[in-house]
Amino acid sequence: MLRGFFILLVRLLTGASAVWQGCEPRSGKLRIYFANHGSHLDFVTLWAALPEELRGRTRGVAARDYWGGSRFRRFVAADIFNALLIRREGITKDDNPVAQMEAALRAGDSLIIFPEGTRSRDGTIGTFKPGLYHLAARVPEAELVPVFLQNLNRILPKGHLLPIPLISTVVFGRPLRIEEGEGKKAFMERAQATVSALGQGNRPSDARGAAADANGRTSIEVC
Repeated sequence: MLRGFFILLVRLLTGASAVWQGCEPRSGKLRIYFANHGSHLDFVTLWAALPEELRGRTRGVAARDYWGGSRFRRFVAADIFNALLIRREGITKDDNPVAQMEAALRAGDSLIIFPEGTRSRDGTIGTFKPGLYHLAARVPEAELVPVFLQNLNRILPKGHLLPIPLISTVVFGRPLRIEEGEGKKAFMERAQATVSALGQGNRPSDARGAAADANGRTSIEVC
């Protein structure tokens, strides 16, 4: 019941609708959703945009220093949204974020990650860090789904406490994989460019997708 209330609250705050381009919304495959990062609302908005049957087995990867910083935030992140809280600083062999994410994937949970590692102040997508590459190499069976989060950096900008009422969109793109012989640098640049292209409205000419409204209804469209 609390989870349903928070999902409704997130949708009311963000007005988020989901658009699927070349990616099946209701898939039983293990997935790593990777997105641009501009707001503390990012992971909860992306999670709430997923079909109901996927939310129960999808975990947002969130910064422990922020989401674990108070009892309320930890409760919302861990108990309501089932987030995986990871350390961003002082990483050790026994507290390694990539190993923790791999373990979650091996347990059957899909993940939501933000390869920039920190929020953008102006909406510009920063350089992707290599954690996505290492995770994809360790769990090659996981689909890598690019996602662009539109307007969330304006709804709750970095440094602001109260949201600004605007409409946002969560755009899911065609899954990627590490190509044979593709190095870390080339893959990370391609992954970043793919997310950026989703934000600019670039679509593969033969892609097919689906759009889901805030109530979870889905219709097929040619993208």
